Amino acid sequence: MALKATIFKADLTISDIDRNHYQNYTLTLARHPSENDTRMMVRLLAFMRYADEALAFGKGLSSDEEPDLWLKDLTGAIDLWIAVGQPDERWLRKASGRAGRVVVFTYGGRVAEMWWEQNRSSLEKLPKLTVFRLSPESTQALATQAHRMMTLQCTIQDGELMISGLGQLVHVEPVVLMDSGSH
Repeated sequence: MALKATIFKADLTISDIDRNHYQNYTLTLARHPSENDTRMMVRLLAFMRYADEALAFGKGLSSDEEPDLWLKDLTGAIDLWIAVGQPDERWLRKASGRAGRVVVFTYGGRVAEMWWEQNRSSLEKLPKLTVFRLSPESTQALATQAHRMMTLQCTIQDGELMISGLGQLVHVEPVVLMDSGSH
């Protein structure tokens, strides 16, 4: 019997001072059976960083054709393609041909560093790509916030995300490994 996704609900309050975006969101996240809390929370962090009414979760791990999150315009064209983890370079090249902007949130300590070292020269040729690295400490702290029913507040200022929930404050400062200049 196939395992089913676990459903999580998140009530978010976003105060993005950098983008002058202040909004509440009620989200439903499906955590794939092979996905852990850390990866799911990095997907949620990516949503917080680029929060928009039209930003939607893709099929993620259950599909090679969709990103973890994407933002489409009214015509269906993909404006923003977001991936988490260490995606394949060929997949990112294909994504950059389909989307206006491609963003990767890589995490996992040494695994993320090795992925970047192995793919850097190829990725630097992609004109629409931004790559962030998240520290193991911040992603582990973020994973402790994962609950089936979450209420989180996120303040974003000077690129840093401060996420509070369950009486705990998690600071996440994404390190920009590459920025093609198309934020």
